[in-house]
Amino acid sequence: MHTPDALGSALAGCLDRLAAGDLAARDTIIELVGERLRILAHRMIARFPNVRRWEETDDLFQNAALRLHRSLGQMRLTEPRSVLAIAATELRRELLDLARKHSGPWSEAAHHATNSVFDSQAARDGHQAVDRAGAHDEPLERWTTFHDAIESLAPEEREVFQMVWYLGCDQKTIAATLGCCARTVKNRWRAARETIRARLDGDPPA
Repeated sequence: MHTPDALGSALAGCLDRLAAGDLAARDTIIELVGERLRILAHRMIARFPNVRRWEETDDLFQNAALRLHRSLGQMRLTEPRSVLAIAATELRRELLDLARKHSGPWSEAAHHATNSVFDSQAARDGHQAVDRAGAHDEPLERWTTFHDAIESLAPEEREVFQMVWYLGCDQKTIAATLGCCARTVKNRWRAARETIRARLDGDPPA
């Protein structure tokens, strides 16, 4: 894995190529952040047992990488740190989409049972399906609210939150990356957590 300085330098070069019209630079960017994105995918999918039952880490990683590839073609980025922030955002969006796919009364997960026979009448009124899938509904709602709360943060707070929560950066590294003091990072991190905690009634996802 590249050191933060080496990664930043490599990403900056790719962004310059991309700005000059070299779309192949997107592939290089995916290669540069791939290992970090894969580690992050593994960490995040562990929090979604209903997704983990049906999808592998590589599935989540590949889909998020495709999203990132498309985003790189649609946005004009100038800061290397923006690439990692967008990567974390696309991974989060993909995971939530998969969670929705595998949750709810009409999902494949709701209708799959190794030792039971599917009741067609229950399928019509949804009662038994809801019983089987209900365990996933509330966590999914909380994670969706969590996602929305992150999106609603002020840009500088969202950037710090994503670097801590998703990328596992320490506050000293973040301060150096953003070119600000550690106290500023600490204040933004605290403000972001308080905002998200308030949106989730004091009970953020584990």
